[in-house]
Order: sequence, then C-alpha cells, then structure tokens
Amino acid sequence: MSPEPEIRILAPAGAAKTIRRELSRRRFLSFAAAAGSAGLLAACAPSGTQSTAQASGGALEDRLSIYTWGDYDAPDVLDAFTAELGPKISLSAFNSNEEMVAKLVGARGTSGYDIVVPTGTFVAQMAEHGLLSKLNHDLIPNLQHVDPEFLGRAWDPDNEYSICKAWGTTGFVYDTTVIDRELKDWNDFIDAAKNEASGKTSLLDDPAELTGLYFWSNGIPWNTTDEDELAAAEAFLVDELAPHISAFDSYPGGSAIPQATQALMQSYNGDARLGMLESPNPERWRFVLGSPSTELWMDNWAIPAGAPHPEAAHAFIDYVLAPENAISELDYIGYHTGAKDIEQVAADAGLPMLDLVFFTPEQLATMQEGELTEAQERIVQIWNKTKAAAGA
Repeated sequence: MSPEPEIRILAPAGAAKTIRRELSRRRFLSFAAAAGSAGLLAACAPSGTQSTAQASGGALEDRLSIYTWGDYDAPDVLDAFTAELGPKISLSAFNSNEEMVAKLVGARGTSGYDIVVPTGTFVAQMAEHGLLSKLNHDLIPNLQHVDPEFLGRAWDPDNEYSICKAWGTTGFVYDTTVIDRELKDWNDFIDAAKNEASGKTSLLDDPAELTGLYFWSNGIPWNTTDEDELAAAEAFLVDELAPHISAFDSYPGGSAIPQATQALMQSYNGDARLGMLESPNPERWRFVLGSPSTELWMDNWAIPAGAPHPEAAHAFIDYVLAPENAISELDYIGYHTGAKDIEQVAADAGLPMLDLVFFTPEQLATMQEGELTEAQERIVQIWNKTKAAAGA
C-alpha cells in the first residue's frame, strides 16, 4: 500500500492550527487495500517490537506526534495541552485504518508516532501482532470519567491497549428544497437517489459503507460473508445505483453541505452536524439516521510500539479525558466522546443539534458493529466496480 502524503502541523501554544477540513474524515472498515487488514497484519507482523509502554510517570518529553483521522481534535484543546504541559504537538492524517496499519507495519516499531487512533475492530489484531504498547493506567487517572458502557469492549476487554476517543454512526443528509417529501430510511434514500436526486447524490468513499447501504436496506447482516448476498449487492450497486451517483465523498460536511453541491449525501452523524452548522441555511438540510439498521463504530486512543515520547502520550490521553476537554472535543468533532454524563453537560451548555450526537436506546438497538471477515477483498472489488460504473 502507498499511503497518502502526510500533513504535519506543529501546534505551539497560542496558535490555533488543525488539519485541513477537506481531508476525508473516516473510515470505519474502509477497505482501501485489496488485501484485508487481517492478512496484512498476519503477513507483515513486525518482529521483536516492544509491547509494553515505556512510561512510568517521569518528566514529559518536549514533543508529541499523533497519527489520526483528519480534523479530529479541537484546536483549542491541543493548544491548551501545549500551553499547560509543554509538549508541542505534531499531527499527521490518515484516511483509512489500512493506511495507518501499513505505516506501522512498515516502520517495525520506528514510526515515530506516539499516539494512533484505530477503530475498535482493528485493535485486537494490532495488539496481537505487536503494533501497540500496553497502557499504564496509573498515568491516566481521568479514565474514571469514561462511562463504563464505553470500556471493556470485545476487542480489548481490559482496555490494556485502547481507550475510547469517540463513537458514531451513519445516516444521510438531504436538501429539502430539492426533495420536498420526507425521507425516513435507506430505502427512501435509494428511491430519492434514483429520482429527485439522480445525478446529485454522493456516497461515502468507503467499501464497507457502500455495501452496507444494500445490506442495511434489505435486512441483511452487515458482516455477511454469503457469496449470494455479496453478488446481489454487487448487481444492485453496479447496475442500478451507480448511474445515479455523482460523487464518492467521505466528508460531505466539509464542502458539499455548506455549498449545496449535492442534494442527497450518505454521511456520518458528526460530519453531517458540522456541515449543517456551517451552512448559510441550516434549516435547508435534514439528517436521517440510517434505518432499519446501520453501523456503530468506535475510534480509540492507543500508543504504538516504540513510541518515542510515551510520557507525553499518556499525559495527552489523560488530558483529553478530563470532562472539560471531553465536552470541547464533542462540540468540535460532533461525536460522543464516551465521557460520563456528557449528554447532560452538552445540553446544559446549550450545544446545538445534539440529536445528531446522542441517540435513544431504540436507535442504538438498530446499530451494528463491523467485523474483519474473509469477505473484505470481495467487498473492495464491489466498491471498485461501483465507482467505475459511476464514472468515479
């Protein structure tokens, strides 16, 4: 895999700098590589890497390098960390979990990164193959502020290697000046894409989200490996839907929503919120949570093996978990950060569009977590064929 060029940003005290909004924000199970991540890890696992965090509470180093998704931290929080504790932050962006994994595998413990942000389904295999260091919980006392619901996930039951950074889901946004009927679910999305929004519809540039659209709308488990179901998804996406698609955009909130360049867009909830808030006419847009089912993803703070600044890495993770910083992060990125009682804090603070951040138990029950399966390469093939059929 050839990763995208890095964008490094030094964030000294008092300088509000961040990664360009145009960068693709996500994605969860973004099967950008024809070879699945599980195979990549198994084939290229580094040898002799140190899997124990080298942090004991000593003096903080003067620098901190974070490898994360684009535009995924509040600049004020980054600046405040440097101002209060000293380490200067360098941010590098990746566009998929595969890209991040490939970089760590290729570096064999010498990547120079101190913190990485993998999606949950990648954590167990990254740890198993020596790509992550164990966390020293004694240096992260603010872990007490994380809601237990977001701890002890299946991929890391004891949070030895990871701690929740943020979680979210997928739905769609539509322009009510173009589509004057109410859209309620994925089948409505598909119908509108073929009709009022034909030629003005974008999909997330992510293989798992693309096939998910078909599976979710037809009540098929998102993680299916059944070849008949995969073939049906391919036939629908390539032959029926692709002719109506105008773009594959993992970050419509960055420009498509504010500039109204599309009428119907598959979108992550936080990105949709950001785009609507930045629109000159927010009332023009409506976000719909994908139904009858959709996804639930969780991104995590983790420290890679061989991190050169482990003390600063632990200090930063602890810093962003503090309640006042967790709410700042939520407001900026538009995703639930997993902090205790944060919904009430956000409501008391008067933060806007919280229905795009917090979901009811009934809504949560419709969300599925992704898995790494043997169907990954097949899903990538469907993605490539669909994009080709759409002329992308």
